[in-house]
Amino acid sequence: MKNFLSFLFVFILVTACSSSDDNYRNNPNLPDLNFRFQLNLNFPEYNDLQFAGNSYATYNYGVKGIVIYNINNSQYAAFELSDPNHPPNECSGMTVNGVIASCGCDNNKYNVITGELTEGEGQYTMKPYRIQRSGNTIEVWN
Repeated sequence: MKNFLSFLFVFILVTACSSSDDNYRNNPNLPDLNFRFQLNLNFPEYNDLQFAGNSYATYNYGVKGIVIYNINNSQYAAFELSDPNHPPNECSGMTVNGVIASCGCDNNKYNVITGELTEGEGQYTMKPYRIQRSGNTIEVWN
């Protein structure tokens, strides 16, 4: 009987836990795009990214663009500029002012350092992209 109870406890424990958080991470509103690009910080266009607290937005990649934020010269963040809480449309592109990205469709506002929703309603955070600095080059990819 003791073995049966032990087995039952382990079985319930294993089946109750999910090894995947895909329901929280995979946003049905934003497609997964494959891209990779580099920014050379020696170019004047990207000069602001050499200093902590500055950001750069490009609208050539991603769904509606990508914002890159210099956190402390060794850590950077890159996020999608399409509001993650509704499908892309003509007003879902966000604009960046300081550390806040704002959606033109509604009152949703997001922190571009963490990607978290700071004002408005929604279930999803901003979609993060991978980013790495090597010398004077920043590479962003998905």
